[in-house]
Amino acid sequence: QVQLVEPGGGSVQPGGSLRLSCAASGFAFSNYSMSWHRQHPGKERELVASITPTGSSTKYADSVKGRFAISRDNAHNTVYLQMNSLKPEDTATYYCYTWFGGNWGQGTQVTVSS
Repeated sequence: QVQLVEPGGGSVQPGGSLRLSCAASGFAFSNYSMSWHRQHPGKERELVASITPTGSSTKYADSVKGRFAISRDNAHNTVYLQMNSLKPEDTATYYCYTWFGGNWGQGTQVTVSS
């Protein structure tokens, strides 16, 4: 059974930083690309960042380029999203996604507010 568990998230002031993590199990993590998505209230889920199986290639949404960094630790089946210089418009629910079977994490709330 595929599981994607996302602790973390929380509230931070504008300009602050947060790191999200997603612990995966139930599939061969190191063989699959992973990604982070987010959903603003009333809007469709959007891709934030993706990373290839070895971590050799990453992609970012224009809105987060230069501020966010996706990484992975294949030894511990975990993918991370380091978020810096956070803005109020980054407030959303963030989801981890595996391209193995199209499985989603449960989501974690990030709130950026003064």
